[in-house]
Amino acid sequence: MAKRGKKYRASLEKVDVNKQYVLQDAVDLVKKTTYCKFNATVNLAVNLGVDPRQADQNVRGAVPLPHGLGKSVRIIVFAKGEKATAAKSLDSVIEVGGDELAAKIQGGWLDFDQVVATPDMMGVVGKLGKVLGPRGLMPNPKLGTVTVDVTKAVNELRAGRTEYRVDKAGIVHCPVGKVDFEAVKLAENIKAVVDALVKAKPATAKGTYLKKIGVSSTMSPGVKVDPAPFRL
Repeated sequence: MAKRGKKYRASLEKVDVNKQYVLQDAVDLVKKTTYCKFNATVNLAVNLGVDPRQADQNVRGAVPLPHGLGKSVRIIVFAKGEKATAAKSLDSVIEVGGDELAAKIQGGWLDFDQVVATPDMMGVVGKLGKVLGPRGLMPNPKLGTVTVDVTKAVNELRAGRTEYRVDKAGIVHCPVGKVDFEAVKLAENIKAVVDALVKAKPATAKGTYLKKIGVSSTMSPGVKVDPAPFRL
């Protein structure tokens, strides 16, 4: 294992690694122990009591954050007719189209952060699976990015939302804001995500569902959060 730097070790001394902190205290500690010079991203990790190998336990979704993610979003929309006209007037939408937009992406253009599509355009978008899929940009009905309500989808993406998906180890990792957010706003963002995960609990999940919760920034030690208040 690589040796940790002096700043990291100094930050780690402020954290009781055996303690599960209440959410607000955990967030305060993450802010205090972040030592990088840039505005770091705050990340949430939740260990769920699910078996991701089972299709009905593959927890995945997206949740609007009360205070956003603290970054601007460039959105493209695949739509036609009235839906395309409406999309062109929305803030953060940089391109709207169909076959010509797909051709532009196939030609190497990837200067966007999110993709929204109406259901009738998925035949066009589906051809971009090998380009968009590996980058996590493929529109998906479960994430609300394949929809007839383009305005709602764009507004949610622009306001700030986070996507979650359980990995092979049963852990969800997702960003919840920036370290310069007020601690109470970070806590409210985190609560929104954990509440969404609780609502997404598969009916077939057995035993303890919320096993562990941790919060950290891009460059800070992880801080354990007491999951008890979130459990049903």
